[in-house]
This record gives sequence, structure tokens and C-alpha cells, in this order.
Amino acid sequence: MTDALVLGGGGVGGIAWITGLLAGLAEAGQDVTGAELLVGTSAGSTVAAQVGSGIGLEELYARQVDPALQAAEIMAEMDLEKFAAEIGAAVGTAASVPEMRRAVGRVALEARTVPEPERRAVIESRLPSHTWPERALRVVAVDAETGEARVFDRDSGVPLVDAVAASCAVPGVWPPVTIGSRRYVDGGVRSMANADLAAGAGRVLVIAPMGTTEPFPSQQPLERTVGELRAQGAEVAVVVPDEASRATVGDNPLDPATRRPAAEAGRAQGRGLRLPWSRV
Repeated sequence: MTDALVLGGGGVGGIAWITGLLAGLAEAGQDVTGAELLVGTSAGSTVAAQVGSGIGLEELYARQVDPALQAAEIMAEMDLEKFAAEIGAAVGTAASVPEMRRAVGRVALEARTVPEPERRAVIESRLPSHTWPERALRVVAVDAETGEARVFDRDSGVPLVDAVAASCAVPGVWPPVTIGSRRYVDGGVRSMANADLAAGAGRVLVIAPMGTTEPFPSQQPLERTVGELRAQGAEVAVVVPDEASRATVGDNPLDPATRRPAAEAGRAQGRGLRLPWSRV
């Protein structure tokens, strides 16, 4: 039976919360980081790459809560309600999901952001290894011009740092990432978790820092995708932040100050979780 660990988007706070949650699960005897398949989107692509690097959970957790070990992040303001309104205005009367994605891509391409190399340096500092892991890791991004999804893996010929940077390129906040002749934006533009990429796995754990609601129009909404995976015979569990965890992230998941409280809240939540297939 193949296990899949699907990690969704959620900003800097989401990275910390997922890491804490995984550490808490492991502490409770439910370490899920050995899954044969890792699917990562945006923040989840960072954690999936970190987990795939072979670094232990305690070290990854320390990198979130210890200021001396934290990655060098760039502060960004992001009000979730305002962000949703701005994207909605940009999408306007687009008649199809691909057209909507292209509209979001135009927002990203026209936005004034930090330079691309400066943002790439942040991703480099997040990843303990810049080499693709041996096990299957799928990282999702979206072509800013065509709106088409791109799933990167170790056979794509794309450096891991570039793939993760592309998946984390929040439109309008961070610069689209140049790979070859194309520019890519956040994989969350397709779906916040892209759980359909775990099709074929026997057990699927989806960790969704932003909940189950899609911020962008999606042909792969999480709730429907979970139903489809179950219909295919998979055991599927979905974990979203509890009230305490949501409070630590607040309205700006891109604020680096959320890291320690989000990681601690995630760990506490993980300790108390019992997965459906757990024997604990």
C-alpha cells in the first residue's frame, strides 16, 4: 500500500504549522513523513522538500522556532480578505477556469515585487538540501501566461530550488519564477493542495493550512477531490488548523513572526490527533 503525504499552501505561517503538526504526530507515535509519495504546493512544497531531504523532524521544527536557525524571510503584508477581493476583481468576467488563471497570471506579471534573485535566495535558505530526493516528490506551479499547470519532479530537469520557488510565487506578492523561457506562479492557483496528484495511493493524508476552501477558481477543489480519491478506494484523512492554530497565523500568513507560535500550535494539535489508520 502506497502512502501519500499531500501538503497544501499557507505562507510562512503555514510552513511552520505543518512542520509543528508533523512533529506532534510523530511525538504521538504517528510519524507520516516516510510516505512514498510527497505532493507539495506553495508552503507545502517547502515542507515536502525539507521532509524529502532526510533531515529529522526535530531539526526541522527547531528551524521554525529557534531564531538562530530560522531562514532569512522577507516581510510581506497580506490581508487575506483584501487579497481575495483584488484577485476577484482581476478575474472579472472570465468565462473559464483557464482564462481565470491567465488573469491571475497577468496580475503576477504586472506586480511590482522584490527582484527575483532576492526571492530565490529566501527559498535557498529554507531548504536544507537543494537536491531532489530519491522518493517521489511532486511540486506544483502554474504558467503565468498560459494558465497551464506544471508538475515538477526529479525527472523534470529543473533545480529543486527553482521548482519550490515557482510553487511559492504568490501572485501580486512575489515575482513569477523564470524557468527556461516560461514564468511560473504559485501552485495554489490550480488548487491549494492538488490532492488529485495522489491518485493511486492507498492512504492519503492531506494537510491544508488554509482549510478546504479554494481561494482561486479550481477544477480540482479539495473537497471534491477527496471524494474522488475515496471512490477510487483510498483511505483519506484531511487535517486543517484548529482554532488555536488559526489564531497564531491571523490575517497575514506571510509574516515571519508567525513562525514560532504557529509551529508550537501545530505541534500541540498534532499530539492530539488520531489518524483513521493509526494503531496508537
